Amino acid sequence: MNRRKALVTGAAGFVGRHTVAELESRGWEVSRCDINSPMTWTMRDFNDVTRWSTTRYDLVIHCAAVGAHRAAIDGQPYTFAQNMRLDSTLFEWAIRTKQRRVLYISSSAAYPIELQTEDYSDEYARLAEDDIVLHDPQRPDGTYGVTKLTGEHLSAAARAAGVPVTVVRPFSGYGEDQGTEWPFGAFLNRIRQREMPFTIWGSAAQRRDWIHISDVVRGMLAIADGQQNGGFDEEPVNLCTGRATSMGDLALLMMNAAGYDSMDIEVDDTKPMGVMNRVGDPNRFFDYYEPKVTIEEGVHRAIETRD
Repeated sequence: MNRRKALVTGAAGFVGRHTVAELESRGWEVSRCDINSPMTWTMRDFNDVTRWSTTRYDLVIHCAAVGAHRAAIDGQPYTFAQNMRLDSTLFEWAIRTKQRRVLYISSSAAYPIELQTEDYSDEYARLAEDDIVLHDPQRPDGTYGVTKLTGEHLSAAARAAGVPVTVVRPFSGYGEDQGTEWPFGAFLNRIRQREMPFTIWGSAAQRRDWIHISDVVRGMLAIADGQQNGGFDEEPVNLCTGRATSMGDLALLMMNAAGYDSMDIEVDDTKPMGVMNRVGDPNRFFDYYEPKVTIEEGVHRAIETRD
């Protein structure tokens, strides 16, 4: 029996490397490419693949992106052009080579920021997929959100050209090996450094929908599989839990798990912060997959694996 073939772009990044590991554990034959990692016999250059490769993959998972963290969203607007180039290049290649399916990783940053303010702090104010209307979009979160909205337009264009595309919108993905540019990774590093007082950027009241990287990867593969097999409409799906946990509560969870005696939290309002409330409606997601790792378990895993 022939093994299914997948291409993962951005394979050296946080989501990419977990995606590769999950696919290989399922017996897939996985090709990898990236934009920054040193090229080896197992890791190819993104530009070389999209310029020269004619291989038709069963699934292309587009994880490659630049500056998907808060500091870049607010302070590095030039990443807009880089991400636009990555997405447009990927879809042009996918159409030209007639790829069997593309899994496009959009973002919760694509949602209108007007729906993510303190006025929407009620527990039922969750962001649902239909809150984004592509033909009449509202203002997303920074140029990164604009990029992802444009990527969803490119996904629709690829579908019209005959390439099936699955679109997922991950919320606050996290894991034990996440980089310190993202809140969870930064918090974990502060725990490892025994930082006190514990610093939070912007506001400790910012609420996020934290979803473990294992659930991100397994969830998005379940969605792609479900849509490929014709059981579901090809419409965007949130990757989320529907549960809100504030930055302050996340810090306290980590401190408790690490056995901190004192728990002083300091807010640095000179640093960039995101929207106040970003929590997803998981109903459509739960038709495909239900997350297995709670934020409490995820924090304990991270603390147990600390240096």
